[in-house]
Amino acid sequence: MTKQHLFNGYSVAKEQLDLYFAMQNLNRETIKYLADIIQVGMKLPDIKALCEDYLLKNGADSFWYWGVGAFIFAGDETTVSISGKDYKATDRIIQENDIITIDLSPQKNNIWGDYARTLVFENGILCRETDQIKNDEWRNGLQMEEYLHKTLIDVAAPNMTFEELYYYMNDLIAEKGFFNLDFLGNLGHSIVKNKNGRIYTEKGNHKRLSDVEMFTFEPHISIPDSKYGYKREDIYYFNNGRLIKL
Repeated sequence: MTKQHLFNGYSVAKEQLDLYFAMQNLNRETIKYLADIIQVGMKLPDIKALCEDYLLKNGADSFWYWGVGAFIFAGDETTVSISGKDYKATDRIIQENDIITIDLSPQKNNIWGDYARTLVFENGILCRETDQIKNDEWRNGLQMEEYLHKTLIDVAAPNMTFEELYYYMNDLIAEKGFFNLDFLGNLGHSIVKNKNGRIYTEKGNHKRLSDVEMFTFEPHISIPDSKYGYKREDIYYFNNGRLIKL
């Protein structure tokens, strides 16, 4: 008999739960792999290819979001928010002082991973820790992302609706002097097996957070009059009423 686990109110096969973890762990490993080889002078399409090749060689069988496994933006492109169907990596080259956002979307057997991080180069060196970043604007942007994710853990409850989370987080973003860059204004989506079946953290969505197995939180933010944007994405689920990062 297949072992089942109670997972956010759902009965989920352990093999499937393990695969969700595997996809998200693959994303984390891909960013670590990239951090060791990314260099000033590399072109964004080459970085995209490196990420996608690593994903496919280490567990993914395809990419769930419009067939793109890695969305890469750098410099003033980091404020861009577009649908995956319109995405094409530009020939931009990584500079000595630069900011790069990487958004990964592997899948295996229709089980998704979804993960994004913003990286910073200063004086040709990749900053491994946020507090090492000397550029105040970049450091503050990444620290704000970390703060938003910590706040999510603190405030999210099974009976909270996606709309309530939308208003709470967007109000907090504005209160701290930032704004939401997302082209649809949302902050994440449910994890499903068909991208057209997603529901969003948006105004008018009265579904509860616990009505879905898992959801992403992916605030894409900037400050007024800035050329730069910041993004951090993780997948979350409830376990016995407590929100957990996948």
